[in-house]
Amino acid sequence: MLTRRESLGAAATAAMLLGSAPAAAAAPRIIASEYWASKGDVRLYLYRKRQAQATGPQPLLFLVHGSSFSGRGGYDLQVPGQDYSMMDWFARAGFDVWTMDHESYGRSTRTGGFSDIASGADDLAAAFALVERETGVAAPMVYGQSSGALRAGLLAMRQPGRISRLILDGFTHTGNDAPEIARRRANVANLRANPTRPASEATYVGIFSRDDPTSFDPAVPAALARYELALGNRIPNGTYLDMATKMPLVDPAKLTMPVLMTRAIHDGNATEADLLDFFGRLPSPDRQFAILDGVAHIAVLGRNRHRILHVMHSFLTLPPLAGPA
Repeated sequence: MLTRRESLGAAATAAMLLGSAPAAAAAPRIIASEYWASKGDVRLYLYRKRQAQATGPQPLLFLVHGSSFSGRGGYDLQVPGQDYSMMDWFARAGFDVWTMDHESYGRSTRTGGFSDIASGADDLAAAFALVERETGVAAPMVYGQSSGALRAGLLAMRQPGRISRLILDGFTHTGNDAPEIARRRANVANLRANPTRPASEATYVGIFSRDDPTSFDPAVPAALARYELALGNRIPNGTYLDMATKMPLVDPAKLTMPVLMTRAIHDGNATEADLLDFFGRLPSPDRQFAILDGVAHIAVLGRNRHRILHVMHSFLTLPPLAGPA
């Protein structure tokens, strides 16, 4: 039996004979860019991250935010000592990653209006026009979270062919029997009477803790609150009102592109049965449905976020079908 010293010596000899293993590749340098699109008098903020020295075209991924925080806030979140930036994760994987702040969110114009789902689809149309001018990509891959999935789905219905692959995360179809949608339905009178609602750190903690308090690190809502509250302390009510009164808003039969639906095991925005009904009506044979344990409604900012990122990456990089022999 070899001693530890002899084992180390044998390993060193083998390394000399075979040649030293190459050093791990340095992490790619990520660059960020800011843009502005116009929707009438509303200025819409766009944010982009990609590798600085890409050797060829990078697949373009556009991230659409939900009801309660902005695109840059949620998708490029800076948590001290931890890596929660979804934009950095996909940029390191070789994607050209974009997001935007919808009307009355983040850095975009604060109109004081409802900023409902139809308005959000208008925002995306303006943003996609700018993206196409900058990159030449007319049909990006798109990820939408919660009401962001509804915004993206509505744009796909309005402009067929504008989205090449679509991820619907934390999606709501009819909202029937979903506890969070029932809560909003019970609050319709107040939602109709007030275009916006106040935001505080407790607001962001509540968003994460309502489904499964064990699924997130408390540093995440704290960091998100610091970012969002520095830009404004009011959140539009339009998406909440739509999800309480207008569902379903997206017709699955009109989503002809490949679709991935991701569902957290703990999510009060929809029942599994309701989402599977939607999934069964999608026309594309290139479709996937993933149920993920260990995460709640905002899976991409949870402790187990790497599980959903893995599933998304697999879908976005799925090889094309081989042609006939």
